[in-house]
Amino acid sequence: MNRTCEQCGGSMPIMARAHARTCSPRCRKALSRAKARNPLPDELTTRDRWVRRSSSKVPLTTAGTAASSTDPRTWSTHKDAAASTAGVGLGFVLNGDGIACVDLDHALASDGSPKPWAAEILRQAGATYTEVSASGDGLHVFGYADVRQGRRIRREDGYAVEVYGDGRYIAMTGERFNGAPTTLADISTLVGQLTA
Repeated sequence: MNRTCEQCGGSMPIMARAHARTCSPRCRKALSRAKARNPLPDELTTRDRWVRRSSSKVPLTTAGTAASSTDPRTWSTHKDAAASTAGVGLGFVLNGDGIACVDLDHALASDGSPKPWAAEILRQAGATYTEVSASGDGLHVFGYADVRQGRRIRREDGYAVEVYGDGRYIAMTGERFNGAPTTLADISTLVGQLTA
C-alpha cells in the first residue's frame, strides 16, 4: 500500500511503520511544530465527526475503508482520526448542527494574500476560524450558521463560493490563515448575504 507523507506530500518509504504519518524525521518535526502552532477549534475537535481523506479528497474511515458524510457509523473522534494513518489527512463532517463552512476556491494570490473578493468575504465573516485549503490557494471559513441546503455560488468574476452546513465533509488542513482565531463566530449574516 503506497502512502503519502502528511507534511511534504512525498511517498512514504517502503519500510515505514504502519502508524507513520511522515516520510522522515525532518517532516515529522515540521508537522508536529505546525500542529502545535495551528490548533483546531475545540468546537470541532470535541465533536465525533472526523474522517480521514485520500489524496483525491475521498472520505475514509480510520481503518481506510470508504466513509460517508451522511453515515455517523463511519465517523470517529478527532483523536482517533488524527492517530490513524489511513489516507493523507483529516476531514470534518458537517451534520446540520449549526456549524457551517464557506469554501472559497482560488481565493489566494500567488503571494498568499487574499484576492480582493475573498478579502471582502473575510471582512464580513469577522474573527472566526479560517484555514488554507488542501489546494493551497483556497480558504475554508468556519462558523455558526443555519445552512440546511448547500450551495455553490458562481460569482460574476468567475470565482466560486460554496456554502455548506449539512451532508458534506470538509478536507481539513489545520493551517490557520493569517493568525485566525481557534474559535468559531456567528457567520449567519455572511451566509445570508452569499445565498440571498
